[in-house]
Amino acid sequence: MTKARKTNGKIFIGAAVLVAVIVAFIVMFFLFRPRTAQGAKAITIEVVDNNEASTVYEVHTDAEYLRQAMEDAKGLTFSGSESEYGMMVDTVNGVTADWNVDQSYWGFYINGEYCNYGIDAQPVADGDVFRIVYSK
Repeated sequence: MTKARKTNGKIFIGAAVLVAVIVAFIVMFFLFRPRTAQGAKAITIEVVDNNEASTVYEVHTDAEYLRQAMEDAKGLTFSGSESEYGMMVDTVNGVTADWNVDQSYWGFYINGEYCNYGIDAQPVADGDVFRIVYSK
């Protein structure tokens, strides 16, 4: 067997392994992606600002994702920048967190656990309790 054939064989095997890994990731995503719940839900959103003051919003919504539920919360305001991953929240209720200035950010929690998804992909279920916390 020539050296060129051995090299081509290694490239073919490497490409086949790469394709198999990509397919496995795609399958895993579809099996374990966050599930949404349709219909009416009652959730709680608590905002803890930079002075540790807490504001609680009891939200009745049909939203499937957190961003929609936040938009339904009367009195809750938020903004940020849009990216390929959805909105990156930097301001909540007029308080801006800026990592580049003082390493501050808004942390999002669901039922006591740190959210695994951004607000555009975080599913909302009836009874969920969300906390949005200004953190340094």
